[in-house]
Amino acid sequence: MDDLSVVIVGGGAGLGLLLAEMAIDAGASALGVIDIDEAAAANALAPAKKAGRPAASARCDIRNGPDAHKAFGDVASVLGRVDTLINCAAIYPRKPLLEITDADWDASNAVNIKGTYHMMVAAVQQMRSQQKAGNIAGRIVNITSVDAFKAHPQNAHYAATKAAVVNLTKSFAHETASDGILVNSVAPAGMATEKARAAGFLQELANASPLGRGAEPHEMAEWVLMAGGPKNTYMTGENIIVSGGYIYA
Repeated sequence: MDDLSVVIVGGGAGLGLLLAEMAIDAGASALGVIDIDEAAAANALAPAKKAGRPAASARCDIRNGPDAHKAFGDVASVLGRVDTLINCAAIYPRKPLLEITDADWDASNAVNIKGTYHMMVAAVQQMRSQQKAGNIAGRIVNITSVDAFKAHPQNAHYAATKAAVVNLTKSFAHETASDGILVNSVAPAGMATEKARAAGFLQELANASPLGRGAEPHEMAEWVLMAGGPKNTYMTGENIIVSGGYIYA
C-alpha cells in the first residue's frame, strides 16, 4: 500500500479493523475509517496516528445516501485524496428461509447493497477528480462472500445481497475503466473471528474446508490489500474467491 491514501468503510471492527492496521503496516500514506460506531472508527485510527500519518474518521449510516456522501467527503477533505476504498460494512442475519420477513430483506438490502453502492459512488466522484498515478485514478475493493455462489441454510437474504454486490462490482468496473478506476471484490469463506468463535462456527468451518480450518483474518486481508494496492494495475471487474478449497469441496 506504499504511498496510497486508504479509506475503509466498516473499519471499526472485525476484518475492517485488521485492514486498517495492516494498510498502515504496508505503507499506506493516510487512513480514513467510516463506521456507524463513532468511537470504534476513531479508535481504528491509532496505527496511523502512531505512525504520524494523516488520519480521519466519520460516523455514518451508509443506508442513507446524503449521509454516506458527507462522511466520505469529510474524510477525503482531511486526507487530501483517496486512492483506495475498501467496503467491509455488512450485516449477516441468519433466519430459516420461510421466516424471512420484508423487514429482514429491507435491512439486508439497505446495508449490504445500497450502502455499498452509496460509498462506491462517493469514491468514484472523488477519484475522477484526482490526478492519476500512472494510468490509475483509484481502486475500490468490495467484500463479498462465497455465500454468493454456494447455498447455506438460514441465510438466503444475506447470500442474495452478496451475489448482488458481485454484479455491482462488475458494473462499476465496466463503467469506470476509462477513468482509470479498478473495481474488484474478494469473496471469503468462513474466517476464524471472535464472532465466529462466539457463535460456535469454527468447527463447522473446519469440517467444511479441505484444509481442515477456517481462514485466519489476516489471510483474507492480504488478498484485499493486493486488490487495492499498487501492484494491481490491470485487474478489474473480478471477484477473488478465497475459500481454502471450500467452494469446490
